[in-house]
Amino acid sequence: MTEIPARASAVIIGAGIVGNSLVHHLALLGWRDLVLVDKGPMPNPGGSTGHASNFIFPIEYSKMMFELTEDSTAQYKELGVFTESGGIEVARTAERMIELRRRCTKAKAWGIPAELLTPGEVNKLVPYLDESVILGGAHFRTVGVVDSLRAGTLMRERAQASGALTVLAGTEVYGISVSGGRITGVTTSQGEIGCDNVVICCGVWSPRIARMAGARLALTPTVHQMISVGPIALFADTPGEISYPIVRDVDTNMYERQHGGDMEVGSYAHRPIIVPPDEIPSIEESVLSPTEMPFTQEDFDPQLEQALELMPELLGDERAGIRYAINGLISMTPDGHPLLGEMPEASGLWAAAASWIKEGPGCGRAVAELMSGQVPTVDVHEANAARFYPHQQTVAHVRGRAREAFNKMYGIVHPAEQWESGRPQRVSPMYERERALGAVFYETAGWERPFWYAANENLLDRYAGQLMARTAEWESRWWSPVINAEHLAMRDACALVDLSAFAILEVSGPAALEAVQTLSVAQLDVPVGRVVYTSWLDENGGFRADLTVMRLAADRFRVVTGGADGPSDAQWIRDHLPAGAFLADLTSAFTTIGLWGPRARDVLASVTVDDVSHEGFGFGTCREIEIGGTVVLASRISYVGELGWELHVPIEQGGRVWDVLWQAGRPHGLVPAGIGVYGTTGRLEKGYRAFGAELTPDYTLVEAGMTRPKVKSAPFIGKDAYLRQRAEKPCAVLCTLTVDSHESADGSLRYMLGGEPILLASGERLVDAKGRPSYVTSAGSGPSVGKHLLMAYLPANYAVEGGALLVEYMGEQYPVTVAVAGATPLFDPENSRIRS
Repeated sequence: MTEIPARASAVIIGAGIVGNSLVHHLALLGWRDLVLVDKGPMPNPGGSTGHASNFIFPIEYSKMMFELTEDSTAQYKELGVFTESGGIEVARTAERMIELRRRCTKAKAWGIPAELLTPGEVNKLVPYLDESVILGGAHFRTVGVVDSLRAGTLMRERAQASGALTVLAGTEVYGISVSGGRITGVTTSQGEIGCDNVVICCGVWSPRIARMAGARLALTPTVHQMISVGPIALFADTPGEISYPIVRDVDTNMYERQHGGDMEVGSYAHRPIIVPPDEIPSIEESVLSPTEMPFTQEDFDPQLEQALELMPELLGDERAGIRYAINGLISMTPDGHPLLGEMPEASGLWAAAASWIKEGPGCGRAVAELMSGQVPTVDVHEANAARFYPHQQTVAHVRGRAREAFNKMYGIVHPAEQWESGRPQRVSPMYERERALGAVFYETAGWERPFWYAANENLLDRYAGQLMARTAEWESRWWSPVINAEHLAMRDACALVDLSAFAILEVSGPAALEAVQTLSVAQLDVPVGRVVYTSWLDENGGFRADLTVMRLAADRFRVVTGGADGPSDAQWIRDHLPAGAFLADLTSAFTTIGLWGPRARDVLASVTVDDVSHEGFGFGTCREIEIGGTVVLASRISYVGELGWELHVPIEQGGRVWDVLWQAGRPHGLVPAGIGVYGTTGRLEKGYRAFGAELTPDYTLVEAGMTRPKVKSAPFIGKDAYLRQRAEKPCAVLCTLTVDSHESADGSLRYMLGGEPILLASGERLVDAKGRPSYVTSAGSGPSVGKHLLMAYLPANYAVEGGALLVEYMGEQYPVTVAVAGATPLFDPENSRIRS
């Protein structure tokens, strides 16, 4: 047995594909004295890696997941464990054929080879498939299979060979020590190991291990059933592990793939089966392994019938039988993304969990880079282990979302589709009033946010002919022309917007100015009462956050950021707080109401004794005012391009302030407006950029058109990189494009939703000099300008106003024009309305 070291630079718990990849990349980055611990034996300690079907489809709608998969595939190829087989997703329904066109269009955006096939063309590639069952398919030729156990062994052995790693197999973790908010050690069955870093890489056991450090991980083990049928006579003489393309029978939530002389059939169609981490059997109790649980035949029988329908001769061969059948455990999170990075509960406590085979090595590299203080090669902010609010980490929430998501694994999921489980969770003080107005609620970070109001359907007649109605079902799903009517009513008069989902973070103390200055590109050494819009950058000059900061006192700053980004931004602040600065999360203490439009001042002036004139309350300032007996922090800024204020109200008084504004505003034409206006139509007409869409670590302030005339003298994170970027010509430019014609081949009008590739007139993909493809980052109506608007980064030589390009949507190409190259808004380009 290997002697246990007294101390380690990091203890990595779990020797599956992610843990092995992580130690490999840490060793490459110069780490030494690493310890890899697993209760099971090597090379297969009994986790999900050992029973995975091991195939990789590169197509993903999420850019992050695509890039993690792409990076992982490259690593598997370098290790010599990847076999390209090709893969086909087949359609049994007309609706699925449309979805396959959408997937092929997304594949083009990412540069993935993809083509639609007729049933006969599918049959030529997969001769044992009954073409009469399907309407067609989509062929992704770069699909392949990997030997994940061999890959993990090679990476682990490389780290050992470099002298960086000690491996403790057959060693159980009993506890994780935390002192003063920092990791201090790990207790194992072999003894104590002192360390400053612990990484939880143990898949389905991860929540159990996290609890040892007083932390929660939003992950649940879930059953995925799989059988292996053989021997298959057709496969008897084929070389290697696989010779035929993998088939995803996506309408039945199943896949079929050759594995040597057998056919594996896997299903996501059975009932969701949740297994609590504490109920996973031990190695000693397991017949096969802890994550290969006893097969429940009754759950699989309906799927086996569907598989027989698709491949009757092969799976119906009486000489073949089920030789292996398991309820295999996989990890699921509330949003389907991995859990990567440092956890907020303790410094030095890291997660690299909920990663599947296809993105495992990429996740390992990303976490190794984060632990080394580097900006990850792949932008993994969507997978930040600290991204969830406490309610999102509860067992009830995680299991509810897993149950809801499981049968959608191969589903046709609309990009705006809403979750149903665990709602309502967080509601504003205006919630019941909004329900009475017929609000259609979308969820953000647990908050119920009105997207539009049925009460405004009376506006449809007023603005008839200006609403850009969507007749196609896909684009009209999770959308309403009422959104555009609310937008026009706001532009004509004014609107109230519920912004309670904002995350409100306060930095205070004698070092508060130093703290916010270090984080912010913009100058924060400003007079009390100033509101500053600023970006936060990473060390490479990429976007880390995009938000506003109000200076409320010499030693107090209030940060207002998007609800979905609150936990991540709070962690970023904590990680960079100097001594003498303190962070408080005030989100649950305040509700925010937006009041915007040309009549907004008239409404506000009628309910306050304070001076809200332009001279008395200038743009970009904030101060307390009285509204109907309530003290409100009013901030004169706008994300919709109109005169108005964000009103920050003590949450228990929010309903009262809403009522006062509502009553005062009705004579002025006030309407309630939803997030469809705030986040899309109003924003796009003004060319405002959104974090996570236009503003990501992949692009710079220069490329986004957000440079300021001067760079402040005070240091800030990313300053050196930003100065270099300012000195160079941009490789790409963020542009606003207008769609010239929406007419599709069948005569219907189609409207892009986001993520579509931008093409040259020849149909060729646009890719800049850094290899970044041009695709739609945001899309939506511009009712005031009468155009459907798209935002996209274009190579600098194509970022020419008036330039003609194409956008591909659902397999068809539509003409677009570069309306704006840079940040000048299409609507009110002089910004006269917002500063009136």
